Amino acid sequence: MSQLVGVDVAKRSFDLATPLPNGKHRTKARLRNDEAGFKLLHAWLAQHVASDAWVVMEATGSYHEALAEYVHGLGYRVAVLNPAQVASYAKSQLQRVKTDRTDAKLLATYAQRHLDQLRPWQPDPPALKRLRALVRRLQDLQEMAQMEQNRLDVASANVDGSIQQVLAHLRSEIDRIQREIDDHIDNDPTLRQRRDLLVSIDGIAQRTAALLLAELGDATRFRDAGAVTAFAGLNPKLQESGTYRGHVRISRIGSARLRRGLYMPALVALSHNPVLQALKQRLKLRGKCAKQIICAAMRRLLRIVYGVLKSGQPFDPARAVAR
Repeated sequence: MSQLVGVDVAKRSFDLATPLPNGKHRTKARLRNDEAGFKLLHAWLAQHVASDAWVVMEATGSYHEALAEYVHGLGYRVAVLNPAQVASYAKSQLQRVKTDRTDAKLLATYAQRHLDQLRPWQPDPPALKRLRALVRRLQDLQEMAQMEQNRLDVASANVDGSIQQVLAHLRSEIDRIQREIDDHIDNDPTLRQRRDLLVSIDGIAQRTAALLLAELGDATRFRDAGAVTAFAGLNPKLQESGTYRGHVRISRIGSARLRRGLYMPALVALSHNPVLQALKQRLKLRGKCAKQIICAAMRRLLRIVYGVLKSGQPFDPARAVAR
């Protein structure tokens, strides 16, 4: 029986593919992405794959989460891949056709060739999932409020009242969701302890702490601080070829929510956090521009975040500078 399955997940359906010894694939198409489809998946897996097989899928927003939890609950090993990994592999294979079924085959082939690199996925605790949903809802509401404010700045008097009403409702919802986030963290001992560690860092306030908790999850799952910066897409990326020496940029292959959420805290920390103040001075002496300094500050701040969460100790500027 096969040791792995590729699953291409969409909003309403998913496709399966498992490699065969002759180089072809056994496939199953268009199963519904709901409980009924999951039951059909269970029967198909029991018939065609080993009980400890890998089930490999891409991170697709929230569409893959229920399926991943279901398969994990059945006892299979689940791997959730960064879509950038799979897209890069598809380009290397000169993939010319893109359908749900071919994507499932591609995932199966990728997993087969990188079997030793697969990492088991674990479902998040319910408290963390609720926090992530609340924090992301808050971000959505804030973006909508900013859009309405932008419209108000240029709108004619005829529609001012309508925009003001929408803005008032959005601001009320923002306040309500923020209170719900605060209460949720206060009422959960683990989240509360981690939040208190994070706000001990100069530059990290309550809202940023909630975002970090929601998006990072359990920081101990990362092997080191470099893995955390890579997760956020803040790791440096250098392009060189022959005599060409490109600029060092951040990779941006990671959580855009984390990068956006760290921008303003990094600016604040550059003025108030002694570790980042020292970093700023060093980079200025090396001729770095403002944008490079801010990116470096975001990366350093995230490393500090990882340090306090991993150690369980509040931020100590003297210890951080020593490192």
